[in-house]
Amino acid sequence: MTTLAKDPGRDLRLTRGQRRIKKILCNWQLYLFLLPALAYFIVMRYIPMFGLQIAFRRYKASEGIWGSAWVGMKYFDQFFRGPNFVRLLTNTLMISVGSLLLSFPVPIILALLLNQMPSKKYKKLVQTTIYAPHFISTVVLVGMIFLFFSPRNGIVNHLIAALGGERIHFTGEPSWFRPLYIGSEIWQNAGWGSIIYLAALSGINPELHEAAIMDGANKYQRVWHIDLPGILPTVVIMFILSAGKVMTVGFDKAYLMQTSLNKSTAEIISVHVYQRGLLENQPSYSTAVGMFESVVNLVLITTVNFISKKVSDSSLF
Repeated sequence: MTTLAKDPGRDLRLTRGQRRIKKILCNWQLYLFLLPALAYFIVMRYIPMFGLQIAFRRYKASEGIWGSAWVGMKYFDQFFRGPNFVRLLTNTLMISVGSLLLSFPVPIILALLLNQMPSKKYKKLVQTTIYAPHFISTVVLVGMIFLFFSPRNGIVNHLIAALGGERIHFTGEPSWFRPLYIGSEIWQNAGWGSIIYLAALSGINPELHEAAIMDGANKYQRVWHIDLPGILPTVVIMFILSAGKVMTVGFDKAYLMQTSLNKSTAEIISVHVYQRGLLENQPSYSTAVGMFESVVNLVLITTVNFISKKVSDSSLF
């Protein structure tokens, strides 16, 4: 029985396209697993982009998308020249940038602290405690905020009064909206966000720590010189993803926390889109504003990714 010898130069004679097709056929099982995710993004993300042209038309449901009159940049101009544009943009950026600067480092710090805990039982207890708030719904969370910070019955104001201070109307004063929003965001999501950094820390070679201990390094030095450099690529990727969501502030939480007293700081772009698009039935205007948000996010994530690629070896694309 003879065996045909494999031609070593055969793969080199193939074109780039042929080599790519051959690679796909050799790993068809892996590509088959990708089909559900690919189908989801095509159906739920890309096909709906067809409706973006509503932003450039005076859309009427009775006439359909193609039958509606083309108005060009009218609704973008209406939003940019509107009396609330500066206030909406400022409120959105103050919350999103504040959340990015204050809440982004917290999961990293939590992961580093948890990784240094010697007791596994205590570590699991702490992890369960800090993960739990993530599973609280937004409606319940906002209800807790109004309950705890109530000017009359809130436990926070009771504590302030007991210490001799004056009660504060936290949910009514505009200056307190952003601290309450960002603070509750950190409390709810910091523990859950630390999971990915704990996973990155688990991939660091323990022999590096053993060698550092033999050289006399303490815990702080090992964290600074081993743990932080080890998770730096993960930190960079997460920061790039977070930068791409700067304009996307959670609508539901901001809308539920909004009152007639704090509206000057609580009204953000996503809430404005909901009010004009659904409550006032202006789909073309709300689509234009939503498209503006997406374009800004795209520019930000591309810019931050470009800078990261130039400065370090970590990037999304």
